[in-house]
Amino acid sequence: MNLKKYPNVHVINHPLIAHKMTIIRKVETKTTEFRRITKEIAMLEGFEAFRNLKTTKIKIKTPLEETIQPTIDGSKLCFVPILRAGLGMVEGFTDLIPGAKVGHIGLYRDPKTKKPVEYFIKLPKNIKNMEVFLIDPMFATGGSAIDAVNCLKKRGVKKISFICMVAAPEGVIAFSKVHKDVPIYIGALDRKLNSNKYILPGLGDAGDRIFGTED
Repeated sequence: MNLKKYPNVHVINHPLIAHKMTIIRKVETKTTEFRRITKEIAMLEGFEAFRNLKTTKIKIKTPLEETIQPTIDGSKLCFVPILRAGLGMVEGFTDLIPGAKVGHIGLYRDPKTKKPVEYFIKLPKNIKNMEVFLIDPMFATGGSAIDAVNCLKKRGVKKISFICMVAAPEGVIAFSKVHKDVPIYIGALDRKLNSNKYILPGLGDAGDRIFGTED
């Protein structure tokens, strides 16, 4: 796809991410290793996604002298995984910024109305004043991410970014049409969706592989 049409989309082309993505794509990769590498990929993506975080200056003392140096106020940041697979990436981000808050969004679509239903929402009380990073490993049709951003926006959140490991062009296009103001950070942009809406080549169901619930 022509990414020039989608300035909000950032594909993180990094050899370490590509290498680790290859490992978790393998069908023989077991739950323990899959979970560990998912965390590592999240940390690597975080270096890019957090590039523009604001810092404030504080006075510290080194072994040699007093100096003014930058620091990040984690209390103004919130990581929000989309349940359940998004949970697998959270620890990678909180290891980088331990002071950040963590919210949760659980959604499903009503089979009759086709409208999103919020079955679990837990966010910090001052979420509207925070910078929020929405997290989900898989970005297939884009539906869950679109609905989750809608949930955040209706609660007054102004600054939102979305981070995923693997995306399909179909999801990127659908999301960008609705939320072109939301930056997307992608570890790998794959080829397409199959007839069952799974990403190809993809890595299967990330939630099942993270939590060991494959059939």
